[in-house]
Amino acid sequence: MDIISQLQDQANLIANIAFNTFGTLQRDAPPGRLSANYPEPPPPTNPPANPPSTDDPSSNVADQPKLMSAELVKAAKQFDLLVSALPLSEGGEEAQLRRIAELQAENDAVGQELQRELEAAEKELRMVQELFSEAADNCLNMKKPE
Repeated sequence: MDIISQLQDQANLIANIAFNTFGTLQRDAPPGRLSANYPEPPPPTNPPANPPSTDDPSSNVADQPKLMSAELVKAAKQFDLLVSALPLSEGGEEAQLRRIAELQAENDAVGQELQRELEAAEKELRMVQELFSEAADNCLNMKKPE
């Protein structure tokens, strides 16, 4: 896998971790009191069907932000390592512009060649279609081919 694909995968991983972190924090955060004028919310009438066990470290709401932020930092450091592995540009902006112009000229030449090939193929297709049409007409009219 090339480095750009690895960078894309790592960026996707960072986004995934961030969204999971936000969702988990939103889901598990204790309710906050907006104002002293609002009454306390009533306690839940139905306790959760599967209460979280105290043995599971991911069930501890206080530790979750630490674990998730550590995972996010680890992914960001991996991304930084991949960025640092990118090759440095050689020759500066002028060399890059020159290389872009060369690639564009090569692309144009190949595009013209492909266009010529396409025109030749279309011409051949028309010829084959005409021959097929003539053969079909001959078969329908029971004529012998000339």
